Amino acid sequence: MLAQIKETVAYLQSRTQVSPTVGIILGTGLGGLVNEINAIDVIPYEEIPNFPVSTVEGHSGKLIFGELGGKHVIAMQGRFHYYEGYSLQEVTFPVRVMKLLGIERLFVSNASGGVNPAFEVGEIMIMNDHINLFPGNPLIGKNLDELGPRFPDMSVAYDPAMIELGLQIAKENNIKVSLGCYAGLTGPTLETPAEYGYVRAIGADAVGMSTVPEVIVARHMQIPCFAISIITDLGVPGKIQNVTHQDVVEVASRQEPKMTIIMKELIARS
Repeated sequence: MLAQIKETVAYLQSRTQVSPTVGIILGTGLGGLVNEINAIDVIPYEEIPNFPVSTVEGHSGKLIFGELGGKHVIAMQGRFHYYEGYSLQEVTFPVRVMKLLGIERLFVSNASGGVNPAFEVGEIMIMNDHINLFPGNPLIGKNLDELGPRFPDMSVAYDPAMIELGLQIAKENNIKVSLGCYAGLTGPTLETPAEYGYVRAIGADAVGMSTVPEVIVARHMQIPCFAISIITDLGVPGKIQNVTHQDVVEVASRQEPKMTIIMKELIARS
């Protein structure tokens, strides 16, 4: 895998002069932040060696090099998921590539279901922890000592300083946000009422199908992470409704401008 990572990095370096210090992964219906980026080079995933291709509606499948908040950034407009049939190593491959391209921080967004009874549809949750409920871990297998330790510490998966600054930025802009723990499941089904209850019982505030693998791999490589989740539906007794993927995309898109304000300002100030 290390040879593939280096091959991909060499290819991307041949396509752009941008040396990114910030990595961004944008989730379902949350690609609007891209409009704030002064794009310098845009590369479709299908042109990148060893890269998976996004197959999900709401994920456009482009790697964007440019400037945002005075920083050089690399942004994934569309991410990969375990439920698409990719391995956890394939899902997280782009994070490895970003690290070797030079990123020093990773910013992640996702759409999720809320299991905290205090949450409402459209709630913006800054993640302060996660629970890995995927059937595996992207670090299983031979450790890449060149990238990180065999047993990485996960006691601080999400950077406290960036969380504090994110909360401050939200307050300055009168944006209501919550802090919470995210449980990562495989999907592609949305959860049953019993599964929502289970996720809540073990300590999560929201549940989704991404983010956890990417953050594990980022922390393996000592990259500080900030993640933000938009609650697009509720898995709370008495509030569970039939939800389609289009419903998720619509709610995420509606709240996306607020998330963009927080992320853009945080990137500029951190």
